[in-house]
Amino acid sequence: MNHTLKNKRALITGGSRGIGAAIVMRLANEGADVAFTYTSSPDRANEIVQAAQALGVQALAIQADSAEASAVVGAVERTVSELGGIDILVNNAGVFTLAPIDDFTLADFDRTFAINVRAVFVATQAAVKHMKEGGRIINIGSTNAERMPFAGGGVYAMSKSALQGLIRGLAHDLGPRGITINNVQPGPIDTDMNRSESEFAQILKKHFLALPRYGTVEEVAGMVAYLAGSEAGYITGANLMIDGGFSA
Repeated sequence: MNHTLKNKRALITGGSRGIGAAIVMRLANEGADVAFTYTSSPDRANEIVQAAQALGVQALAIQADSAEASAVVGAVERTVSELGGIDILVNNAGVFTLAPIDDFTLADFDRTFAINVRAVFVATQAAVKHMKEGGRIINIGSTNAERMPFAGGGVYAMSKSALQGLIRGLAHDLGPRGITINNVQPGPIDTDMNRSESEFAQILKKHFLALPRYGTVEEVAGMVAYLAGSEAGYITGANLMIDGGFSA
């Protein structure tokens, strides 16, 4: 354990798998007490809790659907109650629905924005009520906010672009309080939902990436950990790419 975040309390939304789980474990490894939300698979969530606790920190799994604003607020309040406060909020929960404009349903549109945009605002609004100077808010955006080179991804790209405007404005709201807010924007990352050896991945690696490989969840978690730490105190309102040159 590196202890760079010792005595910090973090909430990560969507923290039971993929990038979210890697962030939970990285922040725990840095000494932070961690809470995270999940929507299903309590067994998997419990495994993450036990792995984090083995590092000597407090860990808490909270079942909460980010599409429900009350559940998001409840997760923040429970984190504050059980961990004694909140210093770091990582808005990681997100959904990706891919469909042509003629087939994209209004229900999918509403759910995309409820989770990818509204939940970020709701969690941030709830968390900053409890944050002191030095607080950190980190959103997991997407390189697709800058570049969406294939059909069917317009709504997802729009939802991630919305985060860019949100953090630029909120940086000015929160700066006088000593709280920073930034977006981390991953490109193709090797996860259960986006395998690096799939046929689609081979096309991306050959034609779209400057670095001909997928990124790892640990690389994304490393950037988040840096932004959560004291060395990143002068970074706010920034959209930071970690995409292997996809957007270059």
